[in-house]
Amino acid sequence: MSGASSWSFREDDSRRIQSILSAFLGESNARTALIVDRTGQMVSTAGETPAFDATAFASLTAADFSANDQLARMLGENEFGALFHQGERESMYLADIARRVILVVLFDNRTTLGLVKLRVKTAVVQLNQVFTDMFNRDGTSAPGVESEFLGEAEDEIDKLFGS
Repeated sequence: MSGASSWSFREDDSRRIQSILSAFLGESNARTALIVDRTGQMVSTAGETPAFDATAFASLTAADFSANDQLARMLGENEFGALFHQGERESMYLADIARRVILVVLFDNRTTLGLVKLRVKTAVVQLNQVFTDMFNRDGTSAPGVESEFLGEAEDEIDKLFGS
């Protein structure tokens, strides 16, 4: 598994992440768990393989989280640590991990938001530890989103919505 941006995975990091994601999926009955870098790169997946363009999805997820960070600041919050999008059949729960990556949980009516939120707390704590260890080891502990990404994300959103 390759790392995104300026940090890298080791084989044991990958195993730890997969173990956490698999345990979470088993406990929550969610379909898929994805780790997306804040720069819009897909980092890791577990569970059912999504039937969509993972590259575009990762980019839009990062842009969504970035836009919501800006909305939070407008409301006087530093950030929203989690987001929830509910559809008729499919829903998404997104959680910040170590201020550098996003856990994306895809679930349907086989489970509930309550169960996903209950079970995701443990996974978030464990993933925070894994990624914090990696960033500290690689000397890249300073959080942040590259400004060039924000422009790319805005361009991607403009393309999708024809602006």
